Amino acid sequence: MMKSVYRFGGGTADGAADLRNHLGGKGANLAEMASIGLPVPPGLTIATPVCAAFYDAGGKLPESVKTETLDALKHVEAVTGKIFGNPADPLLVSVRSGARVSMPGMMDTVLNLGLNDATVEGLATASGNPRFAWDSYRRFIQMFADVVLGLDHYLFEDALEILKEDRGVTLDTELSAEDLQGLVARYKTIVAQTWGDEFPQDPHEQLWASIGAVFGSWRSDRARTYRRLNDIPESWGTAVTVQAMVFGNRGITSATGVAFTRDPSTGERVTYGEFLINAQGEDVVAGIRTPQYLTKAARERAGARAESMEEAMPAVYSELDRVFALLEIHYRDMQDIEFTVEDGRLWMLQTRSGKRTAKAALKIAVDMANEGLITEAEAILRVEAGALDQLLHPTLDPKAPRQVIARGLPASPGAASGVIVLDSDSAEARSRLGEAVILVRTETSPEDIHGMHAARGILTARGGMTSHAAVVARGMGRPCVSGAGTLSIDLAARTVRVPGHVLKEGDRITLDGATGEVMLGEVSTVEPELAGDFATLMEWADKYRRMKVRTNAETPADCRTARGFGAEGIGLCRTEHMFFEPSRITSVRRMILAEEASTRAEALAELLPEQRADFEAIFRVMAGLPCTIRLLDPPLHEFLPHDETGYDDVAAATGIAPATVRRRIAELHEFNPMLGHRGCRLGITFPEIYAMQARAIFEGAIAVAKDTGEAVVPEVMVPLVATARELEITKAVIEAEAEAVFEEQGHRLDYLIGTMIELPRAALRAADIARHAEFFSFGTNDLTQTTLGISRDDAARFLGVYVDQGIYPRDPFVGIDEEGVGELVELGASRGRSTRPDLKLGICGEHGGDPASIAFVEKLGLDYVSCSPYRVPIARLAAAQAALRAKS
Repeated sequence: MMKSVYRFGGGTADGAADLRNHLGGKGANLAEMASIGLPVPPGLTIATPVCAAFYDAGGKLPESVKTETLDALKHVEAVTGKIFGNPADPLLVSVRSGARVSMPGMMDTVLNLGLNDATVEGLATASGNPRFAWDSYRRFIQMFADVVLGLDHYLFEDALEILKEDRGVTLDTELSAEDLQGLVARYKTIVAQTWGDEFPQDPHEQLWASIGAVFGSWRSDRARTYRRLNDIPESWGTAVTVQAMVFGNRGITSATGVAFTRDPSTGERVTYGEFLINAQGEDVVAGIRTPQYLTKAARERAGARAESMEEAMPAVYSELDRVFALLEIHYRDMQDIEFTVEDGRLWMLQTRSGKRTAKAALKIAVDMANEGLITEAEAILRVEAGALDQLLHPTLDPKAPRQVIARGLPASPGAASGVIVLDSDSAEARSRLGEAVILVRTETSPEDIHGMHAARGILTARGGMTSHAAVVARGMGRPCVSGAGTLSIDLAARTVRVPGHVLKEGDRITLDGATGEVMLGEVSTVEPELAGDFATLMEWADKYRRMKVRTNAETPADCRTARGFGAEGIGLCRTEHMFFEPSRITSVRRMILAEEASTRAEALAELLPEQRADFEAIFRVMAGLPCTIRLLDPPLHEFLPHDETGYDDVAAATGIAPATVRRRIAELHEFNPMLGHRGCRLGITFPEIYAMQARAIFEGAIAVAKDTGEAVVPEVMVPLVATARELEITKAVIEAEAEAVFEEQGHRLDYLIGTMIELPRAALRAADIARHAEFFSFGTNDLTQTTLGISRDDAARFLGVYVDQGIYPRDPFVGIDEEGVGELVELGASRGRSTRPDLKLGICGEHGGDPASIAFVEKLGLDYVSCSPYRVPIARLAAAQAALRAKS
């Protein structure tokens, strides 16, 4: 039976890395580091299942967990030689969260816990450093008040700023012990006035309240948002780690820092990180003080003056460098590390696999495979398939003119243009309206998570390369420029000042996250080059994947893009998009409004050469590859206008009397067109439409085959089939047209006829339908709508609430609903193949580019997935990952 509380430190540990799900990432890695002999302050981890128990008990810790915690705390006291709550020489602890996957900055932390009016005096005496003791106490009061009591941390920041102004100093390190003692008194007054009671003095009361607050932060708004954006189930919960404090704020021989064993932006094999002398960890990531570089080379590249750690603390840096190498070899991945130096002694506070950009992930995976640290298969699994989206879009054109108005740190690579917004709510609101926005802040905090996700890019006036903005932006794939010190943001006036310019909210700027430049206006872009590490990983992925990857495309340009990304055919060509071209819309409308078969035939004859040219152009680009062409699907009214002016324009263009136009449009009106006269129902009632399209397909294919000598393999797809008889009737029309064309052209070619499975009845009756179909393509967009009874066009207003409440684990239009829609796909596939064992099976909805959905259909044995051109590389990698995981 698993325990609730695990100890670590003093050369031993109850847990290990393989208990990650139970101990959370932080707890498991602390236990692992302690076990391999690294200097880890002792502590205890309360396991993730306690999180659910905490909520089930109405926000209270079970008494058994309290007992286990106190027992484990005795181990910490034994290792440190200090007693928790002892007024002479107190043990102080930190209380931190630790989910099984990293959620940087999304949950709460309390440091210096155990300080009160008595223990602060003991700490001052025992350390011989009163300034350090009072600095730790003021930090604890502010953090406890914010995290546990829910008070506004700006109340305390303002008091600190006023004190610094009164003393004529810039940095808090310039305040004396007496200054800080007075600040503690002011902080306690703020607590009493705003909370309505005195600051808690009992260390055990502080401990239980802080553990409860950290568990409580698992359901904070920012944590919920982060989990939703990253598909992290709420049921996982968080662990809580209580650990003996070590202090980076004990003077000039103490420090704290954050580091990566490789550059998380580029993947380069260099030490990357920052530190601060005489500081605690929150100072580094909060951007309140400008951190210093770890290495001399990084400092020189940045042109910074302040000494690097390599220069200021050479012995400690040398030990840190050794630890970095050991951890990377041990974990076989790039590590994100937090450390503290207390009076010249190095302590390791955390290690975890570091967040990285897609570019860095590619380089690190390929480099580590080439270094022999991991295998090719492991390299494939190391790169998040969805993150490749960061590399598949344009970057700034190096030849384009640019007016640089500010510079900061290149915190997260990529380029973005958009309008300035100064708060996260505005960013989210304007993004919903379709605007590209750049979130501009003095510094970001975890409460900005929704605005950062909505923004195209992030710009901050303060903060370093490991600030909250930098770390979260890299994880999201958003370009970020941090620490642009010349920015001055006036929230009241809604303006941003830089030397020589006053910009208003709504003005357009461009960020280059690779150089740290901020430019006025919009800068043109260039298409990405997918070579080097990208090409290498794709080559490895193609060796391991089973499923083919096709594209959804209906223009030659999209087809060329998809082939460039490695598409192996077309899985969905939507022919209705072609009908909206200005050169043919009048003929389409004449065909729709016709009341006589002869008039409809004339209009279709006008459309035939246009459709033939469409298909011929596509077949030329995709020569040698299979192309699935979907016959006309939407209801006919979609091609008609919806207002009086439009009616008159149609009448004038078609020569049909205005009264007739209005009458015919009224006759075609449907109350629920999604479930109305569309798809194969058009082919049943107007077979001449599908006959024209089939003729255009076969004539175009034969023309390309004759010209190029390459095989063209059309796959004609009949949409919205619900019964076998519908497909049988429509198939006969297509086959008759094919035979007529082959006879006329004196040339035959292979082709397939199949259907899109997008109705529950079609999936249930797949065995019957397969008698007439040579392939099934699961149209999961409509299958999701018809199965769940939810319109994807209208569901955005409430689906977020559904996901937040766990009704669906994620948006079912983004990731396939495995329990409902997924079961219908499984039924349709198995029943179809029961009739026709060689039935070709694919998926062509938006889920065809979603890695989790690809993993699901890999289990079902589908032959291919089809997705938009820019998601083809994502699907190639995801298919390889799915195949590898299926074998493991």
